Amino acid sequence: MTGPVARLLAEKRLVVCCGAGGVGKTTVSASLALAAARAGRRVLVVTIDPSRRLAESLGVARNPPDPVAISPERLAAIGVTKGSLSAWMLDPQLVADRVVRRFSRSEDDAKRLLNNRIYRNIAAMVAGMQEYTAVEALHDFVRDDTYDLMILDTPPSRNALRFLEAPERVGSFLDQRIFGLFVPGEGGMIRQMATRLIEKVMDVAFGIETRQDLQQFFDLFGALLGHLNRNQHEMQAFFRQPDVAFLLVTSPAQEALVEAEYFARKTRDELKMHLAGYVLNRSLVGAAGRSLPDPKALPADAPAALRSALARLGPLGEIEQRAVQAHVALARELAARAGDGFAWVLPVLEAGASDLDQLIRLADALMAERAVSLDLETPA
Repeated sequence: MTGPVARLLAEKRLVVCCGAGGVGKTTVSASLALAAARAGRRVLVVTIDPSRRLAESLGVARNPPDPVAISPERLAAIGVTKGSLSAWMLDPQLVADRVVRRFSRSEDDAKRLLNNRIYRNIAAMVAGMQEYTAVEALHDFVRDDTYDLMILDTPPSRNALRFLEAPERVGSFLDQRIFGLFVPGEGGMIRQMATRLIEKVMDVAFGIETRQDLQQFFDLFGALLGHLNRNQHEMQAFFRQPDVAFLLVTSPAQEALVEAEYFARKTRDELKMHLAGYVLNRSLVGAAGRSLPDPKALPADAPAALRSALARLGPLGEIEQRAVQAHVALARELAARAGDGFAWVLPVLEAGASDLDQLIRLADALMAERAVSLDLETPA
């Protein structure tokens, strides 16, 4: 029998990991990828998280132009003998430039657009380009059979909503009618008069040089609209396919739980995406059932210093027990919220463990048959 996370990794084509900042989402994404690769799948893990820790955890270069395959030697060291694992830290500028080169009418048009001041400024706004470029990059990978499974590590949850809405948001921006207003060209008398009026207003507002740059941008970028709109609509449909699932990573921190509930509501109710379940990271649930050391159980000849130390540790142990109980209750609550999905619990890892050791431990926990929480069964 396999657990729900193991089944998810075996059956899906894309798993999107979402959650608030600081919950360990990037580490969980890498651990999911490692677990799937160890199970024999060809896996690509992609991050658009501004923290950019995924590449460091897996030991690959930052901002590579293409996905980087983890070396067989390194994979063997972490238990991957059948599958493969590649990682890519998404570079929005790189993806946008590739789109221009691929779909421009000519090589000269591509060069002019890449050098256009307006394009460079738009492409440099990473926060605004991340969502679009993620959708465009995923489109290429979906059409390619190089990978059996893709794991996507997103920005903090409310930014991730922009990522999920990117096809619709970009579709409204990539409107031929909007571009047509700014592009000089042939047309009837009314169209030409409207164009001249717009040019005069823009000359006053921005200056002639900026207006010319804008017109060049709209002319050259407008030629890409057909390809881009088609890709975006294909991805809109793909995100709702049964072989795509979303995992919501959270922690016991109150602010993370608030974000988790917000994201779950938006994902299921508004965006109609498939939320497979929750991953409760950095939880003390695994400590449930442990008893505190009792000074009375010490032998009669035990040193007084030992008795005193245990007595002082008692209040701290009680605080930890209350935290454990709260985490168990939270895990049960998340399981109830998940409905037909699941709630999975990952432990707090000991301080000083290397990134690689942490990935291995979490991968083992993710592939277990049941969650480690006390009396918390995961759905069959």
